Amino acid sequence: MSVARSVVLFVLAALFEIGGAWLVWQGVREHRGWLWAGAGVLALGAYGFVATFQPDAHFGRILAAYGGVFVAGSLAWAMVADGFRPDRWDVLGALICLLGVAVIMYAPRDG
Repeated sequence: MSVARSVVLFVLAALFEIGGAWLVWQGVREHRGWLWAGAGVLALGAYGFVATFQPDAHFGRILAAYGGVFVAGSLAWAMVADGFRPDRWDVLGALICLLGVAVIMYAPRDG
C-alpha cells in the first residue's frame, strides 16, 4: 500500500466531507441559500467516492481511520474558515486521533 497515496486520499476526503458539511451549514444556518447547501450535498457525495479509492480493501478500517482525519481536519477547517482558535486540549486530542489513524492504517500486519 502506498502510504503517500492513502494520505492524499484522506486529505481529499476531508476537504470534500468537511467542506460539504460547512457549505450546507452556511446555506441553511447562515441563510446563504440553497445554492450553497446544494454545493455542499454534491461535495458530500464526492467524499463517498473518494473513500473507495483507498488502497486497503476493508471498509471498516478505512472509515475508522478516517474518523481521526475528520477530527483533525475539522479543527483545521474551523481555524481557516471561521477563525476558531483551538486550545492545547483540542490540539492534543487531534494528535491522538492522528496517531490512531497511523496505527489503524499503516501498522505492519501479518498477511
